[in-house]
Amino acid sequence: MPRTIAIGDIHGCSLALERLLTEIQPTPDDTIVALGDYVDRGPDSRGAIEALIELGRRTRLVPLLGNHEEMLLKAIERPDEADGWLMYGGRETLDSYGMSAIGPLPEEHMRFLHACRDYYETGTHLFLHASYAENKPLEELDALWLRWESLRDYLPGPHFSGKTAIVGHTSQRSGEILDVGHLKCIDTFCYGGGWLTALDVDGGQVWQADELGRLRGE
Repeated sequence: MPRTIAIGDIHGCSLALERLLTEIQPTPDDTIVALGDYVDRGPDSRGAIEALIELGRRTRLVPLLGNHEEMLLKAIERPDEADGWLMYGGRETLDSYGMSAIGPLPEEHMRFLHACRDYYETGTHLFLHASYAENKPLEELDALWLRWESLRDYLPGPHFSGKTAIVGHTSQRSGEILDVGHLKCIDTFCYGGGWLTALDVDGGQVWQADELGRLRGE
């Protein structure tokens, strides 16, 4: 049976991503929703994006744009205004590409980033990087809601659609999924010593790996 699997904030933890994909074994019929923040902070942003591009060749990949990808793209457009991005993980991204100055990434990587979506929606679930307004359809939300709003500042109630929201962005430093029923946050702080989390949203199965690619409980 086809699965819909969400993957939380990767932040350059390519070994964790590769280990999860080895365990999940995605099929061409599965849908993998990557919730954004593939780059910055962790050691191998380039490897994380390369792994996602390769994944998209063998399954249905739905990549969402995170705030860190937004910052990266803006930095490439305006390098003289990129101090904020460099301070919040951009230097690690440049290092992973062997770049000493801000500039375009390899062409295939730029195409991947520009193809990322703002959100994804199924008959039962909402997928977005950050958060939402309870009374608005996702297409009416601006970038602040979709990519920047922290659950620490505002934890929304159930969405008017009745669908369950699957989000990242607000790091759960405990390493545990935040599950309040109508919303699940699966950013479990991989780059900071926690886990990269993948969740089968219908079946409930959870996979977690650390920055070194070790499965939780291994």
